[in-house]
Amino acid sequence: MEASIETRQLNGWQYKYRCPEGEGPFPVIGMLHGWTGDEDSMWVFASRLPKNALLIAPRGLYPAPMGGYAWHKQRGSLWPFIEDFNQAVEDLLELFTPQNFPQGDFEQLRLVGFSQGAALTYAFGLQHPERVQALAGLAGFLPEGSADLAVGQPLLDKPVFVVHGVQDELVPVEKARFAVQILERAGASVTYCEHDVGHKLDAGCFRGLGAFFQEN
Repeated sequence: MEASIETRQLNGWQYKYRCPEGEGPFPVIGMLHGWTGDEDSMWVFASRLPKNALLIAPRGLYPAPMGGYAWHKQRGSLWPFIEDFNQAVEDLLELFTPQNFPQGDFEQLRLVGFSQGAALTYAFGLQHPERVQALAGLAGFLPEGSADLAVGQPLLDKPVFVVHGVQDELVPVEKARFAVQILERAGASVTYCEHDVGHKLDAGCFRGLGAFFQEN
């Protein structure tokens, strides 16, 4: 029987999750939505994620001006700085624990983020590499100032999957190519899937996402 998807609240968080059948502990995948998204937005990717993983998709901390939610407060600059994500990172560190999810094996925490959620994924991984096993950034970008954290190779040998469309009208593909350079400078083992679409994934990179998480 396939695990059911439920919506719950915990310590101020609204989140959606899917727990496999059985006692666990299960590897955990945190699913971080993009700007104007919510806890429902990432489930389009769930069919490609391992069936034996506990999936957790929290709602962003801040209401977005155009509806939905965001992971940092709105500010004047177009591209956020890594410090803008500090509150979200700290709150996620407190959410993603075995105390909150006893069925989860948080030694095997992996993150996948879309757009602004990808930026948060990178910020989390660069600031707390000891807490993550693998990262995936879909149609995203590195927050400004992230390159400074690449010194010392904090992501040494950690697998990272980066996806971007060359026709992306919201996040230019150059942002993804730059992210790959910095992530590799940080020591990550990067798999990059570039495709001829806009702000989304094509079928090939969608399959690649599934293969990445089956292997990592």
